[in-house]
Formats: sequence, structure tokens, C-alpha cells
Amino acid sequence: MTTPAQRRRAVLVRSAVCTLLAVGATFVLDSYANYQLATIAAIFCATAGLTLLVGLTGQLSLGHAVLMAAGGYGYALTAAPLADAGVEGVLRILGGLLGALVLAGAVGGLLGLAGARLRGPYLAGLTLALVIALPAISTQVPALGGAQGVGVPFEGVPDALGGVVSIEQWHAWMAVLAAALAVTPLALVRSGRSGLRMRAVHDDETAARLAGISPARVKTGAFVAVALAAGLGGGVLAVVTQNVSPGAYDLAFSLLLLVAVVVGGLGSIGGAAVGAVLVVLLPWLIDTGVAAVGLPSELEQRLSGNVAVLVFGALLIAVTVVWPGGLSHALGDRIRSLTTRFRPSRTVPQQLTER
Repeated sequence: MTTPAQRRRAVLVRSAVCTLLAVGATFVLDSYANYQLATIAAIFCATAGLTLLVGLTGQLSLGHAVLMAAGGYGYALTAAPLADAGVEGVLRILGGLLGALVLAGAVGGLLGLAGARLRGPYLAGLTLALVIALPAISTQVPALGGAQGVGVPFEGVPDALGGVVSIEQWHAWMAVLAAALAVTPLALVRSGRSGLRMRAVHDDETAARLAGISPARVKTGAFVAVALAAGLGGGVLAVVTQNVSPGAYDLAFSLLLLVAVVVGGLGSIGGAAVGAVLVVLLPWLIDTGVAAVGLPSELEQRLSGNVAVLVFGALLIAVTVVWPGGLSHALGDRIRSLTTRFRPSRTVPQQLTER
């Protein structure tokens, strides 16, 4: 049986190894693949929080994209004044990310307070209403730029790395490091006492109260934690795309995040990573395949985007029926079975038993 210290050490080691592997992969990927890697890392921040929120605490959020949008707007509204003041480079990036964390944390705190009082479909309805109202909110607040959104200052490669890495590679580095900073604390929470409290509240709130656990405090804390992670992802995505608009964080994107974590495996950080990869790469692969078929341009335009939604729906049904625990659990079971099959036998040789 592992101790809490050993579990924390294992989480930190896995996080460091995965981060180094992702950074190393940027040297062998082309520019567009590095852009995709940066997008995957940014979305991973959101899916990692969402899978813990739904899988561990049972709080269903249908508007998780709003938290990413809050992070993106927080970055843009902070980085633009810093650019006007002449602040550049890493300091402006850090200042923008701090603004993303503050705004996303504030929105997450408000949702957490509501989540402490609302349950099931009521909380889902609140988050659903919030993501639907995002375009109207952005229109009413002049600083948010309306439907066109707001621009984000361009963040080029630092002078110290000039000529060594490309701009896409630099953005991928930032996104990977941000994902490590966002997801590692969530993994530590999941494997620690806070994760046990979340599971206790999810299973039986009355029993949790009798054990001295405050469900309201646990739910609010969970919402704030996942909001900070999603906000950090939204801030990095704003750097990569250089724009934040409500159309990028609509209801379809929110539902896509939820489908991704269900397909990957609720409550699993690895499942959240699988879901983030699917969100970015599956539509691209489908659009590439449709374009390669050589269909008429009008039909290709109609199929663009719609086929991806259809495939996501079919994948959700298939995974739910075949692997109820998600792709990460199925992959883990497969690896464990292969490990067991090729593990050397520990049975006592027959010659020794005869003696």
C-alpha cells in the first residue's frame, strides 16, 4: 500500500516526464502540428478540470467553455494595457495569465457558490444558461468587443531563443508548461485527501456531513480549482489564436468538452488527455479525409463540421456500450493484461517440488 507522500511523488514524476516528452516532441513536429499541440494542451487544462468536477463531485457542467472564455478575456484585458505601457515578453505573458486566473477564478467561485445550493439538472441548467448568454453578455459589455471579440497582443519568440525555435514551437512550449501547471495540482487533489472528500460528497452528502465534511465547501472549492485550470487554458489559447470571441466558446464547444471527458473516462486525468486529443485531431482528420475524397465543393462545405459531430456522437455511444469506463480505462486494462501475460512466472519449478 502506497503512502500519500509516495503518491504525490509519483504524480510529480509523471507530470515532469510527460512535460519533457511533449516539449521534446516540438522539435520533430512541423509548424501546424505544433499549433495543434498547443491547442491540445490548452484544451487539456479544461478537460482535466471537467473530468474531476463531474467524475469526483458529480457536479454536471454544460457550460465549461465559459470558464475558458473567462480566462481568455482576462488575458486579453490584462495584456492589452500592459502592451500599451511598454511591457513586453515574459512579463506581459505572466501578467496576462494572472488576469486570466483572476477572472476565471471569480466566475468559478460564483458558480461554486451556486453549485453548493443547486443539484443535478438545476446546476446543469445554470451553466447551460450562462454559455448561451455569453454572446449577449459580450455585446452589452463594450470592453469584450461584441461578436468580433477582442484582439490579443502578439507574443513572439524571446530574443534568447531567436533562431532556435519557431513561433509555433514557442507557443507550444508555453501551452505545455501551462498545462503542467494547471493539471498537476488537479492530479494531486485527485490522489489526496481532497479527492477522498469529493468522492464522499458525491456518494452520500449526509454521510459526508456526519464524517465532518462540508459538502458546500467541497463543491465550491472544486469549482474554483477547475475554473483556475480552465482559465489558464483559455489564457494560453488566447495567446495562440491572438483573439478571444464568444463564438469560439459556444454551446457546441461546451458539449464537445463534456463528450470528450466521457469518452476518455470520467475522473481520469489520462482520459482527459485522450479527450483533448480527440477534440483537436478528430475533426481535422475527418475534414482531411472528406477533402481527399474529392466531393463537390458544395457538398464538402455542408459536410464540414457536421461529420465530426456525427462521429463524436457515434463514438460516445460505442464507448458507453463497449467500454463504460472510457478509453483510458480500456487502454489501461489492455496494458495490464499484456503485462500479466509477459510477466515471468513465479511458480516453483517442478524439480524443486519433487525434492
